[in-house]
Amino acid sequence: MKIIEQSSIAKNPAKKSEDGIVVTDNFIAVIDGSTSKTLRRHCPLMSNGRYAMQLISRYIRKMPANTSCQQFCAGATQSLRRHYMWRFPVKRMQEHPEERLCASAVIFSRLRREVWMVGDCQCLIGGEYFDNPKPYEQPLAEMRARKVRELLAEGVPQNDLLQQHDPAREVMIPTMLEVMKNQNVTYAVIDGFPIPQNKVRVISLDFRPWEIVLASDGYPKLAATLEESEVLLAQQRENDPLNIGDFKATKAFVQGYNSFDDRSYIRFQV
Repeated sequence: MKIIEQSSIAKNPAKKSEDGIVVTDNFIAVIDGSTSKTLRRHCPLMSNGRYAMQLISRYIRKMPANTSCQQFCAGATQSLRRHYMWRFPVKRMQEHPEERLCASAVIFSRLRREVWMVGDCQCLIGGEYFDNPKPYEQPLAEMRARKVRELLAEGVPQNDLLQQHDPAREVMIPTMLEVMKNQNVTYAVIDGFPIPQNKVRVISLDFRPWEIVLASDGYPKLAATLEESEVLLAQQRENDPLNIGDFKATKAFVQGYNSFDDRSYIRFQV
């Protein structure tokens, strides 16, 4: 595996990213820790998303070369589950999925020549685009976009909607918390509870040379190079900083932030 380029950038320049990139002799992965929806903290030193990312990264670094996708899902799940058993009641975590540690991941296995997509992530394989979006993400983004348009029509200045406190996002949070009850039921995430394998996307490669890009969902459009992906991101910010047009998101480009979300990108050849 030959790394061509990689980058990981936090959305908030004052905080550490909840994304992470892992490169070992046998695996390359991008992990996207989920932003907390509640005030419960699993580690006092960092956000829940960053802590989940670090636990999963640590597990990947120890995985045997022949680890299968199913074994990865079970092992990564257990690495988060152990935390609940030590510090938080598992029963409460079962009843309150919004309080769980949670992350998505896209992983390349050198030995198995497979790409595994668990949760909301994206990749390019030989120039062909693949993703595995959460089924509720787009309806929530549409809900927020409608509210943004209402506020703009009422005369609220655009700059007021590009602050850290987003009144339009607040509208969709109750629905977001409700649909999170479907975690590892109608869609897959790594959250310490069993992952349904039929919700995990597995892409098998033959033994020809391949160029692969793995990325988190912080790029609205994924391109074949990091530079081009960054240009497309900058164009999105310039043309639609509220993310309510052709590309709709559950967050805007907050003023003073690097982007609307953490973003990670790695391009390599196998």
